[in-house]
Amino acid sequence: MAMTFSKLTPNLIVADVDRSVAFYRDVLGFALTIHVPDESPFVFAAMQHGDVEIFLNAAEAAYAEYPAFKERPIGGTLTQFIHVVGIRPFHAELVGRVNIVMALEKKWYGVTEFAITDPDGYIITFAEQEPAE
Repeated sequence: MAMTFSKLTPNLIVADVDRSVAFYRDVLGFALTIHVPDESPFVFAAMQHGDVEIFLNAAEAAYAEYPAFKERPIGGTLTQFIHVVGIRPFHAELVGRVNIVMALEKKWYGVTEFAITDPDGYIITFAEQEPAE
């Protein structure tokens, strides 16, 4: 096979792009890099934090492009898994500000993780391979 994968960007269907932009920017520290149209309310936005990029699409615009999405619930069963550095202070910063659905825990496979939900119900798991104690 001559083809090589080079990047994966989650493309999330959201109920309110502006609300999702605010969550990813104000709560998780992402930067808004692209938005359509030029002024709010947006129908599309790209958010970036380091090497991690996420697309946010308004439901109606996404349904026009992907009619099969119309029958699927927003949020679905997608889990975003983001590797971070400094998981414990990051977790402490989010406590009380987000819905934590998996407590901070060192897993049997050696990775420390916790998970939250975004405003549309997407689960975001943050993980760090911490040094051995």
